[in-house]
Amino acid sequence: MNKHTPHDATAIFQYEGIPAANQLVPLGLQHVVAAVVGIVTPSILVANTCGIEGADRTLLIQVSLLVTALATLLQLFPIFGRIGSRLPVIMGISFAYVPTLLAIGGQFDLPTILGAEIVGGVVAILFGIFVKQIRVLFPPLVTGTVIFTIGLSLYPTAIKYMAGGAGTEGFGSPQNWFVAILTLLVVTVLSHFCKGVLKLGAILFGMIVGYIVAYAMGMVSFAEVGAAGWFNLPAPMHFGITFEVSACVSLAIVYIVNAVQTIGDLSSTTMGGMDRMPTDKELSGGIIGQGVMSIVGAIFGGLPTASYSQNVGIVTVNRVINRAVFAFAAIVLAVAGFVPKISSILTTIPQCVIGGATISVFATITMTGVRMITSDGFSMRSSAVVGLAVAIGVGITQVQGSLGGFPTWVTTVFGSSPVVVTTIVAILLNLILPKEEAKK
Repeated sequence: MNKHTPHDATAIFQYEGIPAANQLVPLGLQHVVAAVVGIVTPSILVANTCGIEGADRTLLIQVSLLVTALATLLQLFPIFGRIGSRLPVIMGISFAYVPTLLAIGGQFDLPTILGAEIVGGVVAILFGIFVKQIRVLFPPLVTGTVIFTIGLSLYPTAIKYMAGGAGTEGFGSPQNWFVAILTLLVVTVLSHFCKGVLKLGAILFGMIVGYIVAYAMGMVSFAEVGAAGWFNLPAPMHFGITFEVSACVSLAIVYIVNAVQTIGDLSSTTMGGMDRMPTDKELSGGIIGQGVMSIVGAIFGGLPTASYSQNVGIVTVNRVINRAVFAFAAIVLAVAGFVPKISSILTTIPQCVIGGATISVFATITMTGVRMITSDGFSMRSSAVVGLAVAIGVGITQVQGSLGGFPTWVTTVFGSSPVVVTTIVAILLNLILPKEEAKK
């Protein structure tokens, strides 16, 4: 074990030790900035879909911040030897589940989402226990195809938000599109023409600019902020929990896919920051921890958790792996989560601002899938797996009533989100189609 003094400048490059405050604070806040939009936006999207407003909407955001903080701390400080990876990662509420969550929420309600999340968490735990045996079903070709579909399926959501939010007054108005495009332009400029914190926090800063402009145009209301308190401890079972078999099956499949993505993120973390591959114990503990926090989070109203690829990117760039840096980031998120005033401010963000910022996130998810698909070359076989899986998965969900002759549960599992069908078809095709050498 490496020992470091509080003034040891190299401590930030070691997992243990105490870095200086002038290193700890900015490096920790950098991770907060990179993650915060991804933490709160899924809750806002789900709240809108399920018709949740007022204090309950604020509570959803609070719980998202708290669950992310606890999930990160669990990864840094494992319990019982097997729950947590003991790696420098930020883990929390994830965009990757959003298409399926919105489908379930639109057909059922939030308690059904939370019930399916508990089942998904159990599936993730089982995946973590048997990770060595299951990984063979999810090579980069399959995982990349699914991630590509996740990003693709989120585009309509982003466009609806850029237009102001479906069903809202002024939907599609020039004002909404102006603010949305301005937000997107700021995000794009900062991402490609700036460095350091401006680049890493491009999405956050883009939303700030969009928010200020929207406020100046009279598009922001602070009514909910005034009613919010200064401290609140979320209570278990506030939203209730309902188990619907079709919703559970649908979300469980997405959990499996995201467990595979967690393997990729943990591998990127250790290779980029530690110059080694993760051990089986680290991979298993990371996925089990992800499942445990999903179950715990669901009890309080939190959404599913996954590792944050954007924060993994920070590690691969600056090679800062000290867990005190990540723990500080988690503590900042936890403090924000206990203060409803902070959470309620986030609910005032106009939907056009959210859309303008998140469409770039969804585009990044899509292209991450493309990179994974082509990581080992791209052959006719790869083309068939990706093309057919995406065509069937996306096609079924785009044609309303395409499964109308089947029982309702079939539509819920296979027709609500393209992710489930795409995953199943990609796995089957990858197993069935004869192997051939990829064309480099």
